[in-house]
Amino acid sequence: MDWLLASAEPAVRALTRRDLLDEEPDEDVLSGPIVRKLFAGQRPDGGFGVAPYRKWTGAHWRLVSLAELGVPAGEPRALAALEPVLTWRRRAQARVPVIDGLARVCGSIDGNVLAVSCALGLAEDPRVAGLAERLLEWQWPDGGWNCDRAAGGHRSSFHETLLPAWGLHAHGTATGNTDALAGAARAAELLLSHNLFRASGGAVIDHRWLVPHYPVYWHYDTLQALLVLSRMDKVRDERASEALDLLEEARDAEPRWSAGRPWWRPPGSRVAPEVVDWDAAGPQEMVTLNALRVLRRAGR
Repeated sequence: MDWLLASAEPAVRALTRRDLLDEEPDEDVLSGPIVRKLFAGQRPDGGFGVAPYRKWTGAHWRLVSLAELGVPAGEPRALAALEPVLTWRRRAQARVPVIDGLARVCGSIDGNVLAVSCALGLAEDPRVAGLAERLLEWQWPDGGWNCDRAAGGHRSSFHETLLPAWGLHAHGTATGNTDALAGAARAAELLLSHNLFRASGGAVIDHRWLVPHYPVYWHYDTLQALLVLSRMDKVRDERASEALDLLEEARDAEPRWSAGRPWWRPPGSRVAPEVVDWDAAGPQEMVTLNALRVLRRAGR
C-alpha cells in the first residue's frame, strides 16, 4: 500500500485510501496525468474525433477507464463524452439479431456503458434505464449473454457476461431495481458455477484467464471477475476460493502484481493504440490495487 500511496496518479492514491484504508481521500483525481490524457483531444460534441467504440481511443473505452479511476459523478467532460456513446447504443440496439429465440448481442458493450453511466450519476436517466431493460430482455437461460451467431445456445460467453453483471448490479444498487439485481445475480451464478475458469468437466477453459490484465476492455480474466464479484458481495462464495488462491500465488515478494501481455499497444502505435501507456513492464499499480481490493473483500 505504501507503493500505491506514492503513485504519481492521484486516483490511485485516492482509491487506495478509500478501499484499503477506509479513509476519506482528498486527492484531486482530475489533476492526474492519466486522467488528463484520457480527456485530451475532446471535441465540442463530447467525442474524440473517432467512433465511440474505436479501439482503444474511442469515448467508450476512455469512459470505462475514467470510471474505474474514480472520476466523480457529474463531471461535465465525462458526461459530454457519454452523450454520443448513449446515442450510438440506442441506434445499435435496434438491430440486435435473434437466432433460435436467443439475442446475439455483445453484452460487454452495454454492460460497460450501463456501469459507467451509473458511476457518473445517470442511473435514473431513461436512456440508461433502457440499457438495463434490454440487457435483461437479452439474457440467455443460463444467465449470460453471447454475440456469437453460430453458438448453439447451450452456453453463454464469459467475456460477454461479466460486464453486464457489473452494469446491472450498479444500476440495481443505484435505483433499487430488483430485476436488475436479480439479473446480475444470475450472471454471477453462471461464473461461480464454473469456479470462474473451469469447464463442466474440470479443465481450465482458457489459461489466459488466470493472468491479470489492465485495462481488460471487454476481455474476461479471473481478477476482473473477482473484482466484479467483490462489488456484488459474492467474492466469499466458496466457489471463488480457487481463483483467490491463484491470485495470491501470483504476487511477487513485495507483494505486488504484474499484468500479463496487454490487449493494448502504446500511444502512437499503428494497431490498437492506447491513449495511455499503462506500463506493461513489471508490477502494475491498477492490477495491484484491484488484487488487494479483492483479497480484502474476501477476508484474506
